[in-house]
Amino acid sequence: MKIKYIDNREKCCKLNEKNGVTYITFPKLEKFDKEIIHGFSTRLGGVSKEHLAAMNLSFTRGDEPENVMENHRRFAATLGYDEKRLVFSDQVHKTVFHEVTESDCGKGIIRESDIKEIDGLVTNLPNIPMITFYADCVPLMFYDPKHKVIAMAHSGWKGTVGRIGAKMVDYMGSLYGSKPCDIICAIAPSICQECYEVSEDVAVRFIEEFADYINACDSYDKVNELIYKKNNGKYQLNLHKACEIVLTDAGVLKKNIDITDICTCCNDKLLFSHRASHGMRGNNAAVMMLKA
Repeated sequence: MKIKYIDNREKCCKLNEKNGVTYITFPKLEKFDKEIIHGFSTRLGGVSKEHLAAMNLSFTRGDEPENVMENHRRFAATLGYDEKRLVFSDQVHKTVFHEVTESDCGKGIIRESDIKEIDGLVTNLPNIPMITFYADCVPLMFYDPKHKVIAMAHSGWKGTVGRIGAKMVDYMGSLYGSKPCDIICAIAPSICQECYEVSEDVAVRFIEEFADYINACDSYDKVNELIYKKNNGKYQLNLHKACEIVLTDAGVLKKNIDITDICTCCNDKLLFSHRASHGMRGNNAAVMMLKA
């Protein structure tokens, strides 16, 4: 399968294949493979059919539950965690987080979950795999190697303009003493600027929220890296750049951030994309776990 990479972007998404399952990892997180498990799923290697083919990991897309469970079994076996201990998010485009504990294990996959309206998960406990779901929105994956803390956040346009990445950095600090300068972050596969057209009302919110960045730009080209207006009155928005600004404004070092070079919408045979499929799709997923 030919991959279309984002132009002028440093290569950071590493495609791996094991047991017929293709998944993505990130170099800056891979440096800590002895301490954490991390991975981002693709469509390849599962058993789901038609528009859900093949590695759909969500129970909310109309898939057969037994297919989703088999997909989870395969993905877990590939990365090396127990799928029955997974903790699911419940994403609603807010900036609310949940601290995951041992009592949460299995919530969302083998038992009913009381984790509701949660777009971010965080823990410092080992052997608890956490999972969040995507099909164009931005996955943010965090690791603090100093305090042994992992976290994930779902950053759609609402979460991004709400600075969910910065709020997670603050949350890690308040719970565990994490410092922004120690945190490693991956901005995982999601929709690119050229594919992400937004209306003026959405654009205005970003222009207002990121006014300091825009005002500091010394050229229109710099501004256009974040957002630009087209002749039809619509705008092209770069969520990856916006998330990078959010994270660096929060104190995360630019050298500690991997930014995806793969767009979900440009590569809809490899990854699920809501926009490319007009909503007929499954879900990709990000998984992280601390090793004991």
